[in-house]
Amino acid sequence: MIRKTTPTLIVLLMLLLGTGLPVQAEDGYRLWLRYDKVQDASRLQQYRQQVTEVILEGNSPTLAIAKRELAQGLRGLLGQEVPFGQKATKAGTLIAGTPASSPLVAQLQLGDKLKAAGDEGYLILTTQLNGRNSHVIAANTDIGVLYGTFHFLRLLQSSQDITKLAVSSAPKIQHRVLNHWDNLDRTVERGYAGFSLWDWHRLPGYIDQRYLDYARANASIGINGTVLTNVNANALVLTKEYLVKVAALADAFRPYGIKVYLTARFSAPIEIGGLKTADPHEPTVQQWWKDKAAEIYSHVPDFGGFLVKANSEGQPGPQNYGRNHADGANMLADAVAPQGGIVMWRAFVYDDKEPDDRAKQAYTEFKPLDGTFRKNVMVQVKNGAIDFQPREPFHPLFGAMPKTPIMMEFQITQEYLGQGTNLAYLAPMFQETLEADTHAKGKGSTVAKVIDGTLDKHQLTGIAGVANIGTDRNWTGHLFGQSNWYTFGRLAWNHQLSSEEIAAEWIKMTFTSNANVVMPVQNMMMTSREAVVNYMTPLGLHHIMGWSHHYGPGPWIKDKHRADWTSVYYHRADEQGIGFDRTKTGSNALAQYAPPVQKQFGNIKTCPEEFLLWFHHVKWDHKLKSGRTLWNELCYRYSEGVDQVRQMQSTWASLEGKVDEERFAHVQSLLKIQEQEAKWWRDACLLYFQTFSKRPIPSDLEKPAETLEYYMNLDPKFVPGI
Repeated sequence: MIRKTTPTLIVLLMLLLGTGLPVQAEDGYRLWLRYDKVQDASRLQQYRQQVTEVILEGNSPTLAIAKRELAQGLRGLLGQEVPFGQKATKAGTLIAGTPASSPLVAQLQLGDKLKAAGDEGYLILTTQLNGRNSHVIAANTDIGVLYGTFHFLRLLQSSQDITKLAVSSAPKIQHRVLNHWDNLDRTVERGYAGFSLWDWHRLPGYIDQRYLDYARANASIGINGTVLTNVNANALVLTKEYLVKVAALADAFRPYGIKVYLTARFSAPIEIGGLKTADPHEPTVQQWWKDKAAEIYSHVPDFGGFLVKANSEGQPGPQNYGRNHADGANMLADAVAPQGGIVMWRAFVYDDKEPDDRAKQAYTEFKPLDGTFRKNVMVQVKNGAIDFQPREPFHPLFGAMPKTPIMMEFQITQEYLGQGTNLAYLAPMFQETLEADTHAKGKGSTVAKVIDGTLDKHQLTGIAGVANIGTDRNWTGHLFGQSNWYTFGRLAWNHQLSSEEIAAEWIKMTFTSNANVVMPVQNMMMTSREAVVNYMTPLGLHHIMGWSHHYGPGPWIKDKHRADWTSVYYHRADEQGIGFDRTKTGSNALAQYAPPVQKQFGNIKTCPEEFLLWFHHVKWDHKLKSGRTLWNELCYRYSEGVDQVRQMQSTWASLEGKVDEERFAHVQSLLKIQEQEAKWWRDACLLYFQTFSKRPIPSDLEKPAETLEYYMNLDPKFVPGI
């Protein structure tokens, strides 16, 4: 009997026989570190002439990684082996190291240039050595050499000219951290890419290769810290049984320059310590945390410190005992200070018993505490005052606490931006906040200057991103979600990079340097976030998503146990108009901003239209800059969002055959889903708001496909990441 051979078996046999089929699928696992052969023939010839050998001396684990990265990267990009040597005997030698590890780097006497690079920065120079042109990657530390190595390879990946290099790069922000909202059962809160990377069951004995690939990817963009656990913390991670597992991860990450942090549950002294209180003024509680910190450092000598969510959304905190946030933060800061640890204390707080505008509550609680925190405490502030909305004005705490280091918290995972099915490139969103002017010390007092310490002369600085990473093969669920991980790292290192520049880098490293691909994909990415805002929350609308899971539209959500968890609390639509009045005639949240910001946003004529309904309750017939009434403008904005998604579909379709089949099909499928969801948002929101406006949808626009009742009765199930 002859068995029928399946297509899968045929492929496997062909692979085994070496027929030339690709062994490695283009499934996105390699991220932006693909190192495929340079396709531009002239560039390839240039690189082969200018990088003929490598000298990298030193034997630390970090330098060993840099050496391996150069060997792998150059082999792939140049399509040939590049030998490693010990003497610069030919033109095109690439020298990498520190003055301490490399006599050749020391010989160059880079002095003041290296001093300016600091502990993590680096130089990449084209110079003369023994009368021959050479390239140098020089740094003061081994991790600086690794960062410089990734930068040099990035130049080759993106087909840059390397004939006259003169790069000096140092991070503008000290602590560049991913916040993983990972639970100990491996679920991920607001995660849309599978389960948690951390396999607690098999740790500490088994170090998954994925941990090392994760660390490598982070090092390639300069991320130097990772918070392993959810801010809605589980005290068990502080027990010995888990600390040995945490130590194994820390050991794996250390050569890549990554420190491990943990979330501290404020009630841990009670839950795992046997105490009757967690009062930060109680000496026994203070001692418990000091002992616990010492235990952690015995396992992880370079433990970074704690991230804390306290007295928010049901989490325990110092206010349970009549204390304030500084009392709680300072107790933990004292515990980790002897070993150089820090505390990142989140300002995302709001009390369900507080009747005031939720947008005001963090400022109200934290502003009076300015100057009362220990020197190793940073207050971690979300980009906006509500909760990672598709668009928010900058948080009023930026610039309002000059005596306290303020740390930025961005959300990379797309909780409110389409979750795992929508393409939304977030660099423009991040930059919008970073470039916002607080006017705290006059014009030019940008949010970026607050968090990089230059505005108020702070040495302790930080930026955090809520990670979008999981066990999905491509790491982020949506392939383009990788661009937001990449963007966060690049902006954390240098917030002056442009969104366009970062997008072009990522595209060239992820797909190809072919301009016929780079330009259309870049254009698609640059419009994507605005498209999401248009079909979800245009003109300053916010917090009108589905209940609890936050998936899909739900502007009708009301009558829940908390008013500020409903949609009607925020949009306040009625027969007169729509929007939340935060001026003097309303909640007066504007008073928390500097006078020039109040003046601009408080006047309906000068308020930027993207924030109009955030700060004003506006009449339906109010005329906007377009000449349209508010109602008509809402209709056109919602419709424009759908059209923008369709344009993205068209752009992507034009790239068929120019992008590998597997990733092309992946993105194409998700863009189809995104179009369906954009129409869902548009139709549901316009039909609902029409019940208040009593005005028709303009005749030239596409009409809703279903009734309002249909959309209100939808009950999405199987939503991940709740």
